[in-house]
Amino acid sequence: MSVIPDAAPSPDRPQVPAADHTLRILSFLARQRGPTPARTIATALGIPRSTVYHLLATLQEHQFVVHLPEDRRWGLGIAAFELAGGYSRQEPLARLGRPVLADLADRAGESAHLAVMHGRDVLYIVEERAPRRPALVTDVGVRLPAHLTATGRAMLAALPREQVRALFPDAAAFADRTGRGPRRPRELRELLREVRTRGFAEEDGEVTLGMRSVGVAVRETSDWPVAAIALTWPADDADARADELAARAEAAAVELERRIGRARRA
Repeated sequence: MSVIPDAAPSPDRPQVPAADHTLRILSFLARQRGPTPARTIATALGIPRSTVYHLLATLQEHQFVVHLPEDRRWGLGIAAFELAGGYSRQEPLARLGRPVLADLADRAGESAHLAVMHGRDVLYIVEERAPRRPALVTDVGVRLPAHLTATGRAMLAALPREQVRALFPDAAAFADRTGRGPRRPRELRELLREVRTRGFAEEDGEVTLGMRSVGVAVRETSDWPVAAIALTWPADDADARADELAARAEAAAVELERRIGRARRA
């Protein structure tokens, strides 16, 4: 009796279809400008709708996606942001950003920071302290509430509005440090609208009384905010510095985008 060995798996056919479908769903959601209906996901990826719903339910249990029942849409969840933070902690973004931040701090004469989103917080991955400037709470590895920081506000303003609503659904989601800053979703929406109009984010005493910051988002190829750059200085300095320092932070953000492979902004 002869035994015919199993045929070698086709390189075009995944050996673990469920894993393949799950990763394709996450990658698809990451490329969208906002949360997406399940039927759109199923149609775009050629996956049966029932399979998509089952996989989305499992991903929701593990917080990789969030469901917006009123809109009947799905978006990336907190765990997906934590994966991005994990990537950053493994240094590629920090290594690319460190010389950019060092040059920025040297030119501006103020301390510079690079942060990424980590759930509702920002995680600082690079700090370059300017000479004769005080130590700040934004040291490497520190997490701070995103809605209170210039870096966090810059990234939140660049996210789809539905994603922001999923992260900050009600007043319970808003942490406080100094008694300043938004405390409700409506207040955050108004603040982020101002950030989009202005082109950069500001923070004045919400993290540390007596200190101000400006922040600019760093975007990758799909226009998603992968990080933000900020400059911090004493609040008693001239207010005119905000525009000047924001322009310097913007130039640094463009340079870091170039380094990570995004085309230069128009």
